[in-house]
Amino acid sequence: MPNLVVLTEQLLAPVPGGTGRYTRELAAALAATAPDGWTVTGAVSRHSDVSAAEVPGVLGPRVLPLPRRALIAAWERGVPYWPGGDSVHAFTPFAPPRGRVVVTVHDTVPWTHPETLTPRGVVWHRRVIGRVVARAGAVVVPTSAVADELRRHAPGPAPVHVVGNGVTAFPAEEPVDVPPRYVLAIGTVEPRKGFDLLADATAELDVPLVVIGPQGWGGVDLRAPHVHLLGRLGDAQLAFVLRRASVLAAPSLAEGFGLPVVEAMAAGVPVVHSDAPALVEVAGGAGVAVTRGDREALVTGLRAVLSDPGLAERLVTAGRARARAFTWENAARSVWAIHLGLRD
Repeated sequence: MPNLVVLTEQLLAPVPGGTGRYTRELAAALAATAPDGWTVTGAVSRHSDVSAAEVPGVLGPRVLPLPRRALIAAWERGVPYWPGGDSVHAFTPFAPPRGRVVVTVHDTVPWTHPETLTPRGVVWHRRVIGRVVARAGAVVVPTSAVADELRRHAPGPAPVHVVGNGVTAFPAEEPVDVPPRYVLAIGTVEPRKGFDLLADATAELDVPLVVIGPQGWGGVDLRAPHVHLLGRLGDAQLAFVLRRASVLAAPSLAEGFGLPVVEAMAAGVPVVHSDAPALVEVAGGAGVAVTRGDREALVTGLRAVLSDPGLAERLVTAGRARARAFTWENAARSVWAIHLGLRD
């Protein structure tokens, strides 16, 4: 019986972030859409507790005998330490160096906006992504914008396939204490997300800002009287806060996809996003685009949505229609087609 091994290592990261959401949702969808006779098994490096890497429908996880750092070192040196299976999908560039491996590259930030990462992170990501495009059987990216940037900054022989992300099916809501009216931001609090600019913009508008997501690197300090930092929430609480937002703001300097944008659109929340190419592509004209890094443009965009019920209603209608284009089932079927194509 053929077996697809999926590397779910990102679920064990201290801050899984949007890549963790992608890993869990796509792994579950791959298991649910597996072709006849196929099984899907998770695999992670050696950890003391791997329970966080368990995914519904996915067998395992299989625990490899090497801890993460040793496994990274082995794969970087070209050691073909194989996690088993007939095919392997790596949801990040943390992947075996060769074989029937399909790897997801989420963005090209290490080249386009290196200042938004740690210097060590820039070096590591450029190195491993360069290896992926040189040796992987295929590469998956979430948008055409990322595909174009990857070909420009890290060209290689591996074929590149654009496969969009999906919209999470949230469970029943769990109440959270939030203001009656607020701007919402979702994501790890780090320089690339532009949340510091958003805090300034919402202060000028005199509207509360609610932020969902853990504190990341870079020392971004959002503490202010009008800012509500909720940290990491479960899906039931996230659903509650998301559906009651007046607007979702995504002022990122760079993104590979922008899951909160489509999740907000699916929930009937108008979106204001930056003009980062991937966000413009994903929003498809169903949001208000503003210039990256421009506080006044962000203020103007937010004010337009907050003060014009007609505009907000039109955005909600357009957003719901746009979000229907993104499902994890469709993503999984596209990824399966890539894996099966490598076996032909």
